[in-house]
Amino acid sequence: MNLKTDRKATGIAGGASLGRPTGSLPIALVIFLILLPSALDASEDPYFVTYSHHLEEPGNLEIAMNPLLARPSDGKSSFGSWMEFEYGTKAWWTTEFYLEGQSTHREGTLFTGYRIENRFRPLMENHWINPVLYFEFEHLNGASKTLQEVVGFDSQEDLRQPLAQTRREKEKEMELRLVLGSDFKGWNLSENFIAEKNLSNAPWEFGYAIGLNRPLRLSASALPCTFCRENFRLGAEIYGGLGDWHRLTFNSTAHYVAPVVLWELNRGVTAKISPGFGLTGSSVPFLFRFGISFEIPGFGQRARQLFRQH
Repeated sequence: MNLKTDRKATGIAGGASLGRPTGSLPIALVIFLILLPSALDASEDPYFVTYSHHLEEPGNLEIAMNPLLARPSDGKSSFGSWMEFEYGTKAWWTTEFYLEGQSTHREGTLFTGYRIENRFRPLMENHWINPVLYFEFEHLNGASKTLQEVVGFDSQEDLRQPLAQTRREKEKEMELRLVLGSDFKGWNLSENFIAEKNLSNAPWEFGYAIGLNRPLRLSASALPCTFCRENFRLGAEIYGGLGDWHRLTFNSTAHYVAPVVLWELNRGVTAKISPGFGLTGSSVPFLFRFGISFEIPGFGQRARQLFRQH
């Protein structure tokens, strides 16, 4: 099982190279900003690996990019990224589509595959613990380096494998999560139990992710502002592998702890960063994640109106 390094590859096209498509990124950003309203209070959790029980608002579309920089011990540095399209299908159902890519120093850049994800919230009223059921299908190759999850015996050794070898490995996988989320006094606590299976003859692999965060201030300022304390959320997440069906264990598995910072800007733009630190010999010593997202409210209604006009 190869270590995955993710939840958005910037400017990924269907070809093998990511170098040229990324040049169109400024044009895409302009289009996103034009679609956004002049004032929108985007609100989301700052996690990169952990999911909370908060779903996307029905009819809204969020577009996000989340690059990851990593360098294993005695290995080459890599840049893994994914581009995410998250849509609020129903109040109880959020669906997402991911495109992934990666670039490894002195080895090359390529498109590594896609993911389709769905999250379902069976209980809509808020409870002390709010469950969410998560299902994802992944069609990737072995060169994926986004670390959207760490399961089984994933380790930094997976990142040391040459790109010429891993790009030939085709992986069709199913990932399930039980997400448990709680909100209390401004805090959000989220726990994920992860089960993943390669659809070939391979055992189930297990992992976990836990996140905790809180805004710097709960009450909003009287006037809109960019640097108000309530626009910042601070927290941390910890995640790692738990072995597989034959051996459920913490031994020889990778684990990470990562502080997270989220900044909600104006016009529905959100930025976040997270330095991650490996806790075991199997872990990559240091990871650096950063991301930016754009919220487009009422996207579903606008799209339906556009198609009716034609």
